[in-house]
Amino acid sequence: MRLLPKSAFGQTVLLIGLLLLINQVVSYLSVTYYFIRPTSAQINSLLATQVQSMLAKDVLQSSKAVKRAYSEATGIGILTQQQALNQGLADATSYRFMSNQVSAQLQQKTDVRISTPAADENVNRPYRVWISLSTHPDIWLSIPLTGWAEANVSPLTIYLMVIGILSVLGGWLFVRRLNRPLHALQRAALQVGKGQIPPPLSEQGSSEIIEVTRAFNRMNQGIAQLEQDRTVMTAGISHDLRTPLTRIRLATEMLPEESDWIREGIVNDIEDMNAIIDQFIDYARMDTIGQQEPSDLNALIRELTQARHIEESHHIELKLTPLPLIMLGRTAIKRVLDNLIENAFRYGSDKITVTSFYDANKKRVYCKVRDFGSGIAEDTLHAMFLPFTQADSARGSTGSGLGLAITRRIVNSHNGDITLRNHPQQGLIAEFWLPA
Repeated sequence: MRLLPKSAFGQTVLLIGLLLLINQVVSYLSVTYYFIRPTSAQINSLLATQVQSMLAKDVLQSSKAVKRAYSEATGIGILTQQQALNQGLADATSYRFMSNQVSAQLQQKTDVRISTPAADENVNRPYRVWISLSTHPDIWLSIPLTGWAEANVSPLTIYLMVIGILSVLGGWLFVRRLNRPLHALQRAALQVGKGQIPPPLSEQGSSEIIEVTRAFNRMNQGIAQLEQDRTVMTAGISHDLRTPLTRIRLATEMLPEESDWIREGIVNDIEDMNAIIDQFIDYARMDTIGQQEPSDLNALIRELTQARHIEESHHIELKLTPLPLIMLGRTAIKRVLDNLIENAFRYGSDKITVTSFYDANKKRVYCKVRDFGSGIAEDTLHAMFLPFTQADSARGSTGSGLGLAITRRIVNSHNGDITLRNHPQQGLIAEFWLPA
């Protein structure tokens, strides 16, 4: 299990949190040692001095009338054990450090406790300090402490909580502002990877982020210009090639009848060249998706396989399961299916299997086309989707090598993916998925 975050946002927040924790600990210790402890020692000294004054005047050994008069004058109660228990001693908390400091100053063992007002009592009732001396174990002194904080949370704790919350909030806002242009850059880079040209990104953030965004915009403009030049060049080449091909075809029509076999060969070659030119144009085009609409992939599969039934030598076995409607370009996906089926028949076998299913966990619609041919070498499978790549040695392929490249571009444009793999027993499986 990985504890450290991978993202810049998580790492920055973690760093700020650690620094804040160290700052809080240092602040708490500093306030404790340089503010709370001296104040506590001063209070304990005053308590010990008050008790010493009472011992010097021998108040604890005086009559009840003298004790009552002293209590009325000073507010310090001189109580027996039972009286102290009735007035709140039972709920008092003993503090060892206070007992030790007061005992050291009085030079005798002393028990110091503090009681707080009950929740339903008057909030103005003060805290009380209970003191018992070893020389007078049956007597408890009740000394009121006015001016102590009466809140349940000390001001120091509130201060540290406010500082911590503000620090975390400030760090979160800072990192969010820093990461916003990075997220925009990531989304634009994914669009470029799918063959799309996103609009220029706004240059914002730190100077380094601005420089990266500016470089990306320039790269994006260069790619757009390159795609435009490629489209224009491809269109020009196709135009220039089709003209002499047309003349050659017209010339073949003028051949004598005894040269029919020559005429048919030339016509077939011309048709193959026209098909290759069409593939070049299709690959150069960017708008391969077309209009998207809710569609049933199974319906498209049945429509294409029905058209294939006119060839008696070809047999397609369908293994289709119910699929949800998904957004897709019908013409583009038809082209994907037609290309995979055509490849399976041309380079695989006369019998193929088309399977479809829905993965509810991943929310994906899958389609697999399997043939029963000789398959493709494992070391060349990953390269089959590259333009102008053919597996001649394995499948006897002919053509421009752009069919699978166009197919992958269409599937990727639908935010899906396509793969090739050899079947464990025999044949090749072409599988693609589309998001539901």
